[in-house]
Amino acid sequence: MDNPADLVAPDLAAFETLCDAARAAMPEPFASATREVRVRIEDFAPDDLLDDMEIDDPFGLTGLYDGVPLTQKSVMDQPMGPDTVWLFRRPILDEWAERGDVTLGQLVTHVLVHEMAHHLGWDDDDIASIDPWWL
Repeated sequence: MDNPADLVAPDLAAFETLCDAARAAMPEPFASATREVRVRIEDFAPDDLLDDMEIDDPFGLTGLYDGVPLTQKSVMDQPMGPDTVWLFRRPILDEWAERGDVTLGQLVTHVLVHEMAHHLGWDDDDIASIDPWWL
């Protein structure tokens, strides 16, 4: 095991690797359905977004879906931009440290699945089949 004094927090690239692994581990048909969704990883949500959502603490938002859920899309809709799932590294790390009972990969998967569920209109059974924390 590494010397704890030498450890550093996973950076954005490490989070991207965790996110890629979570997407790759999703079973079909969920995996193919999530390939069309862009994933962005940032340290924190932008201030204007936090203001719009009336969130005072930037550590209070671990992820966000930005787009129109598939269950609400119409062929008549004009594309407004790519559907995007945002993961916020610092709040996820903070929650992970506070919990102390899950791996970072499990928490990243949990946040990713939750946000993908908004896009795909998954029901609780769909979510629970991928993320056992759900129920």
